[in-house]
Amino acid sequence: MDVFFHGQSCISFESKGKKILVDPFITGNKLTDLDASKVEADYILLTHGHGDHLGDTVAIAKRTNATVVATPELVSYLNGQGITNTHPMNIGGKWSFDFGVVKYVQAFHSNALYDDEGNIIYFGMPCGLIIEVEGKTIYHTGDTGLFSDMKLIADRHPVDLCFVPIGDNFTMGIDDAAYAINELIQPKLTVPVHYNTFPYIEVDPQAFKKQVSGAVEILEAGQSVTI
Repeated sequence: MDVFFHGQSCISFESKGKKILVDPFITGNKLTDLDASKVEADYILLTHGHGDHLGDTVAIAKRTNATVVATPELVSYLNGQGITNTHPMNIGGKWSFDFGVVKYVQAFHSNALYDDEGNIIYFGMPCGLIIEVEGKTIYHTGDTGLFSDMKLIADRHPVDLCFVPIGDNFTMGIDDAAYAINELIQPKLTVPVHYNTFPYIEVDPQAFKKQVSGAVEILEAGQSVTI
């Protein structure tokens, strides 16, 4: 199965004839290869509600009628935006969809936006995703700092492919991300994400690769890895 990277933390793959899109930040993403008006999706999985992850979810879901999977608070917000084909999930819960199994796990980050009137909209806890498809396990950590229970998550779900943020400032930087991969998660393959999209998160992914003992693929938008 091919898993594609689309800049920032957006990934996509197809399983059992279904197209899955994760954190579709497209409009305003200078590194993406996607066109929000054309991308297809049967499911949209969201780690949290920040603009660089929620992204174009509303527009894509309205056009494609994709099922949006997110925390209950974020689902309620999306319902208010006219998105009714939703599936709420929370940390520790898993669900068998027709493409595979999704489990929501913890991440350490913030998760809110301001509306046009300046009111804070709280979206619940930020999350990571364990996605089990075609006999393989993908761990998309979402936006997070380093935490020791990454080892518990990986022990429970041995990871074939891990997407981990390295951009620092808002998430783990290179040193912590490398520690997470080497000591805690130990996936078969790692792809760094959440870097170089904005000035605050400009880093050299090659420096991350040099610190990781296992296999690392540095992808440009539109490129993929096979698991």
